[in-house]
Parts: sequence; structure tokens; C-alpha cells
Amino acid sequence: MPLALAIYFLSGPTRWKNFSLLLLSLLFYAWGEPWFVLIMVGSVALNFFSGLLIDGANGKARAAALAAALTANLAILAVFKYAAFAVGTLNTVAGLQLVVPSIVLPLGISFFTFHCMSYLIDVYRGQFPANRRFTEMALYIALFPQLIAGPIVRYKTIARRLAMRRHTLGRASAGMRIFIIGLAQKVLLADEAARLANIVFDGSGAPSFADSWISVFSYTLQIYFDFAGYSNMAIGLGLIFGFSLPRNFRLPYTSQSITEFWRRWHISLSTWFRDYVYIPLGGSRLGPLKTYRNLVIVFVLCGLWHGASWTFVLWGLYHGLFLVLERLGLGAALARTPRLIASGWTLLVVMVGWVFFRANSLEGAIAILESMVGMHGWAGLGDQMKESFHSLQHTVLIIGAALALIPKRQPSPKPRDGILRALTRQSAGALQAVAVTALLLLSLLSISGGTYSPFLYFRF
Repeated sequence: MPLALAIYFLSGPTRWKNFSLLLLSLLFYAWGEPWFVLIMVGSVALNFFSGLLIDGANGKARAAALAAALTANLAILAVFKYAAFAVGTLNTVAGLQLVVPSIVLPLGISFFTFHCMSYLIDVYRGQFPANRRFTEMALYIALFPQLIAGPIVRYKTIARRLAMRRHTLGRASAGMRIFIIGLAQKVLLADEAARLANIVFDGSGAPSFADSWISVFSYTLQIYFDFAGYSNMAIGLGLIFGFSLPRNFRLPYTSQSITEFWRRWHISLSTWFRDYVYIPLGGSRLGPLKTYRNLVIVFVLCGLWHGASWTFVLWGLYHGLFLVLERLGLGAALARTPRLIASGWTLLVVMVGWVFFRANSLEGAIAILESMVGMHGWAGLGDQMKESFHSLQHTVLIIGAALALIPKRQPSPKPRDGILRALTRQSAGALQAVAVTALLLLSLLSISGGTYSPFLYFRF
């Protein structure tokens, strides 16, 4: 990282900065995926020339060029991500014995494919002309802070920054603070919560009532702080390099409905599906029945986007059905319900959904859900949970729950006196600097004493 920053800031004008940052991004990707970098570079070239073709065509030729390019993108994603799932499902349903292909999933393929598709669709819609500089287009796709786990960035969001960026010490400082906060969310909260979550989800047999609820709640915190942590690290690094990446989370566990939850959780993905799938299907303009159909289709696709497994399909269907129920009147009832009850209900629904999302199999998900309602005993903590549930994990759960579940209060009014306002600002800045430095040191200590723990969304 220090070497990358030095190379970048010594590269001169923006054009050369783009070139150096692109090379650094390709090196970053090749470090973990040496062969699959060719897939990503091929995808960039395909979509660069497809964008030019779409931009220069008219009428049916323009639509045909878009359809061909989208088909090519989806075909690449289908081969690497869904071929084994499709063959396995066909074997089960039709009783065949086809050989299930063993294909390694390229890192971040779902994310950079969605970047490419949104770029092509927006060019087709005339929202901006196709970029005729290959380096800029390649950097948009390959920018390493958000390459492998988002947030999903629209081209129009950073188009101007690709051509010209302004760097200041203040922006770099703010970016570093955001990066450190994201790092702390990952290693101090998510990784510690994972120790408790994994006991049930990666264990064998049916857990007790207490074990299942502790693990599910731990995973609820883990996936939030893991993914929000990565997003904050990406946003912070982007700010250092002169890009303003979109916010991806807004305290989703404080939502009072599933509809609100999806406005706050993985915002870049939910808005992508809204703009490129839900609205083109007709959105809510074609009557209630088709609106419900569109919601279910979108969330089944959202589940499949996350993984080629029936557990992800069920997770998407589960959320789609709750969105339909809220359209049918549940949402209005929740709006009249006291905030604490509505938020508690929404959190419960989300937690049950995470069981399908995290479980290694459908049978495992069912066993955990059965344990959550006491079907496998009401006994206390199992031996493994007792051994793992030390004071550190207990503290992490309390801190994580407070950070994730308590809504932000409105900031206090600023003092009118100029001197007092300046002193208040300086004191707040000093306290923030001390807190961020402490988080950095604690994170480094945790990393040095721990084991490798990849981000959850790397596998998507």
C-alpha cells in the first residue's frame, strides 16, 4: 500500500495517474488470481468495444448490439458461476449422471460483470457517450478498492473523476479515517463474531435452542460488519485516490420494515436491481399482481446473484414474499406499530433469512431453524460454545449490537459563539484522531495474532 500510494502520487497528471492506478489494480487482482486476470481484462475489452458499437449504432442495430453484449456478459457469468449448479440440478431432477464441472469462480466476477452491464445499458439509454479512452474504461472496471466486493459503482458516478481529479490532504485524511474504521469493523467485530457463528453453521448435528440463537445473532453482526467494513475500506481508499464511491449501508438493522431494510442494506446492489431489472419489468406501474410478480422475480435473481445454491434462491424468495406481504398491508400495520416493536419484528425476519444465506445446505438450514423454535432441546450452551464464548466475544456482541441496532441521534446544535465553536471543533477532531489511532493499533494487533479471514463477499 505505501508503495502503491507513492507510485500513484508521483505519476504526474491525471492521465498518468490513471495508467499507474490501472497497473496497480491489475497487479492487485493478479496477486490472488494470476490466471483469472485475463478473464477480467477480456471482459473490459469486450465491454469497451461494445460500448463504442452501441454508441455509434441506431435503431434496431443499437438494440441488437446491446443484446449481444449483455448476452456475452451473462454467458461468462453463467459458465463460471452457475454451470456446476445447473448440471447438478439437472442430474437431480431428471435422474441423469452428467459430470458436474469443477470450475473455480474468479474473484469478484459478479461485481465487475454488473459494472460492465450497467455501463452498457446507460450508454444505450443515452445517459452519456461511450468512453473512447481504454485506460479510463478499464480503470472504472478494475479500480482495486471496489473491484472484488463492491460497492457497485455506476459509471456516471465517477465519469468526471476519471478525466480529472483533485487531491487534498483533507480528503486523504478523511479517506484514511474511513478506511481504518472499516478495517476495525472487519477484524475487531466481524471476525470475533464469526467465531461464535461458525460453531453452529459449520458444526454437525442439531444445536440447542441457546446455541442456535447465539450463532444466528453472531452471524447477523458478522455479515454486517464484514461487508460494511469492506465497503468503508473501499470508500476510504477511493477518497484517497480522488474518487467518491457511494455509501453502501445506512444502519440497516434499525429498519422498521423489510422494504426499509433494502433501502439501507447493500444499497448499490438493491438500486442496481431496481433500475435495471425491476423498472424494466414494469415496476409498480402495471397493477398489483404484476408488481408482486416483479418483486419476487427481482429477489430470486438477487438470491442467485449471491450464489449458485438453492439456499440462496430460498433466501431471495423469502425476502420477495415479505415485500409482497408489506405491499398487501403488513407495511401499513408496521408503520402504525411502535418503533421498537416494528424494528424488532424486522430484525427477527432478517435473522431468520440469514439462516438460509449462511447455511451450508438446505438440510442444515432446516435443522438450525428447528433448533431456533426448540425442536432439538432447550438445553443451555454446548461445550464448544462455552469454550468459545469468552469475555472477548461477549464484549464484541455487546459493542456490535449497540453499533448496529441503536439509531443515530441528531447532532447537537453548534454553539453560536465563534471561539467556542472553534474550540469544540478542535476538541472533537483531537478525540477522533485518538480514537482512530487506537482502532488502527488494535486492528493491527488483532491481525498479527490471528489467522487469515477473507471477506464474506469475496465468494460472490
